[in-house]
Amino acid sequence: MIRLKDTRHQNTAGFLGGAIRIAEYYGFLPIDRLQRVRLPAPPSSKREPDISFARRDERTLMSSAKLCVSCSRKPEETLLIWRLNKNAARDRSNMPCHTIELHVVGAPHAMAEALLIVVADAIAADAGINRRVLAINSIGAMDSSSRFVRDVGTFLRKHIDSISPTLRPRAATDPLGTLTQLFEKGHPATPRAPQSMEYLTEDERKRFWDLLEYLEVFGVPYELSPSVLGSRDFWAHTLFEIATVDEETGSRIPFASGGRYDPLATRFATRETPAAVVSIACELRGKTRMKPTVRAMPALYFAHLGMEARRKALSVLETLRQADIPVHQSLMHERLGEQMERAKKTNVSHLLIMGHKEAMEGTVLVREVATNSQEAVPVTELPGYLRRYKAVATV
Repeated sequence: MIRLKDTRHQNTAGFLGGAIRIAEYYGFLPIDRLQRVRLPAPPSSKREPDISFARRDERTLMSSAKLCVSCSRKPEETLLIWRLNKNAARDRSNMPCHTIELHVVGAPHAMAEALLIVVADAIAADAGINRRVLAINSIGAMDSSSRFVRDVGTFLRKHIDSISPTLRPRAATDPLGTLTQLFEKGHPATPRAPQSMEYLTEDERKRFWDLLEYLEVFGVPYELSPSVLGSRDFWAHTLFEIATVDEETGSRIPFASGGRYDPLATRFATRETPAAVVSIACELRGKTRMKPTVRAMPALYFAHLGMEARRKALSVLETLRQADIPVHQSLMHERLGEQMERAKKTNVSHLLIMGHKEAMEGTVLVREVATNSQEAVPVTELPGYLRRYKAVATV
């Protein structure tokens, strides 16, 4: 949980207001603005088994996931959603808190998790939290996680005598939840426990390395951590946790967590549905109601072409955000044609285009829509160039 004394904010409303401003810059919309549809009930003959919750926050996230998945009306649709959860009453330290959740529904690729991590990191940095640690792990898809959980069960049976009597009954029915508890309590046997990344297939490893490459190109430091786990009924592939470091004790204080919840989203939608989330918890203090703000309409649309450009797209957008220059984007779309179709609907005056050549040279093509004239501009000079030509925003 984010402690307000570690930030520049005096109350919860101040922190949440800043977090929403950053989330909306990257294209996240409030859930209230999206039309919700009723999810079809699963056939009675195929009643789903109860979900095993390995983490304390999973019950709260399950209801949020259901709401966000219900906003998707088309299988090919990608939604970026933010939601305030005022009912997340307690964090790990049993302190009252509010959370802001960011969901990406409909995007199967690693850019979804990369975007969530980058935005959560930007929210923390903007709040004044300077020391941040990202711990990340992968449990793969169902087959890989099943093999992992099987061996976790064997590991727990070998060490059952050293597990507290209150936790022992859970070891037989919920091995992953038990191991999660042992990690949290610092059990001495956990360094010898099976590690989920050792069970990944080649395709799952490649997918995980794709995410790590996004983070390395952007410049977010991370550490691989086998202790970041969650229920396989809930999560697939990536799980992560972001913490700050207490200046006095040196201990880590987690304030954000998330990952990819494809299994849960698919269960709710009754069709294969990829989805990912990050939940950021803030201490509950003072004002919690935020004043609505009027935001300028971007006059720019950023489009990317090719994997190298996509990897560097987040850095370009963060440069523009820090310069307070709003921009439309379609990071979740890979084909340039799809992005150009979306750009037409925004009526922007300028396009920012980064292809493979521009990505390698550290430049962006700035194209004026009216005349189709364009110029290659170094990314470092882009904010000044756009302001000089007044291609920033309209009210």
